[in-house]
Amino acid sequence: MPRAKFQTLTEQMYYVLLCLSRECCGMDIMDEIPAMTNGRVRVGSGTLYNLLEQFLEAGMIRETRAEGRRRSYILTEEGKQRLEEEYRRICAQGADYRRIMGEEVSR
Repeated sequence: MPRAKFQTLTEQMYYVLLCLSRECCGMDIMDEIPAMTNGRVRVGSGTLYNLLEQFLEAGMIRETRAEGRRRSYILTEEGKQRLEEEYRRICAQGADYRRIMGEEVSR
């Protein structure tokens, strides 16, 4: 049985949605993700614009402004809920790891 779309998010998906907790455009997102992850995560323009289109279709974001080719977006309530669910899933994974591996995990 195929997995439901957006049941779990990739790192890139997660950080795109996190950026869109406030209004921004694609170029802002491409700059913000490496900054917020200390360069660990990057999103190329092709991937970004594909994700933005998918998120729009899924109702997770909405377009707020269009100035020429520059478009700005922000999370919808559905997008906020999905981002929160993913955050809780990631936290649960961390808790499982700590429970199994012990608290002496280096941070």
